[in-house]
Amino acid sequence: MPNSTRTGAAPTLVELRRDLHRHPETAFQEHRTAALVATELRRLGLEVFTGLGGTGVVGKLVAGAGGRGYGFRAELDALPMQEANEFAHRSIHEGVFHGCGHDGHTAMLLGAARRLAERCDFSGTLYFIFQPAEEAAGGGPAMIADGLFQRCPVDGVFGMHNWPGLGVGRFAIRPGVMLAALATFDITITGVGGHGALPHRCTDPVVVGAEIIQALQSVVSRNIDPLAAAVVSVTRVRAGDAYNVIPEKMVLSGSARYFDPSQGELVRRRVAQVAEHVAAAHNAAADVVYREQYPPLVNSAVETERAIEAAEGVVGSGALLKGCDPIMASEDFAFMLRERPGAYILIGNGDGADAPGVHHPAYDFNDDILELGVSYWVKLAELLLPRDNA
Repeated sequence: MPNSTRTGAAPTLVELRRDLHRHPETAFQEHRTAALVATELRRLGLEVFTGLGGTGVVGKLVAGAGGRGYGFRAELDALPMQEANEFAHRSIHEGVFHGCGHDGHTAMLLGAARRLAERCDFSGTLYFIFQPAEEAAGGGPAMIADGLFQRCPVDGVFGMHNWPGLGVGRFAIRPGVMLAALATFDITITGVGGHGALPHRCTDPVVVGAEIIQALQSVVSRNIDPLAAAVVSVTRVRAGDAYNVIPEKMVLSGSARYFDPSQGELVRRRVAQVAEHVAAAHNAAADVVYREQYPPLVNSAVETERAIEAAEGVVGSGALLKGCDPIMASEDFAFMLRERPGAYILIGNGDGADAPGVHHPAYDFNDDILELGVSYWVKLAELLLPRDNA
């Protein structure tokens, strides 16, 4: 744990959050972070499970008669990207950075565990789930495959994420689809390489790739209902090593996002058809590898109402955006929500016009919302597991 200015005292939430920010760890490498979390949970007297999904940690807190149980989840991992900030708590690791606020999510959930362990103002079992590898690496499914819900037999599971652009003191949630599904693809185009001065003797995969990139823009605009939503983006292009050589191969990589699985299946088919047929028109070949990564994140109705009640209990109904628009971002908490009912809520990180968003090199979690997040978790626990049911 980071040192505290108060001898023998636990660190404040700000100290804890900034310590996590200074020491980020990428997917499945969160050894220091997991050890810190486990130490704090044990200090609070919780039963602790470690090693779930590799570096996942769960703390179990029982109060009253036990009975029903719920899981509250936060993420441990950072992003493999360089931080641009210069403040004192900037990352000490080059190329690793808490650019999505998981440091704040972990601090808020640990803060809630502290408060609930001290007060025990509920009757039931709470599982504080600290998940590794959320950033497109499959930590959620890894924890599930490792027996998460067998060791933690919850009636529901809840998640929370900070959201830049949403004001401090505000929350946002919707029932049903909240976040999009994610699929990734690699298209390997094979032509005939040769001298850059003799293109007529080659089949240039770069020209083919350029046409495929353009043609892929029609997958959504001419196949998906305009009142629905999907996104196909080519995000990486790799080809060639010299100015005067037409390469033999080119690789296009990208992602697709959608809310409706039937739209996702249509996108999958059309990406392959477009790539293969455009390549064939140029006497080239296109091999498409398409991976469905995350399903849509779907909030269940009853649990969404409980989350709404908890948020309103903290900030009032006027500060809660109910029925917010779904977001094209993706989250592997979706896998947990396929296994158990639950809800995922957004907490405002600030709405300044120039405030960097998540995954921006100058992003930082807003310490002003730490107490709001803790209060939400505590209120939710009290609503889900009231003492009068003991």
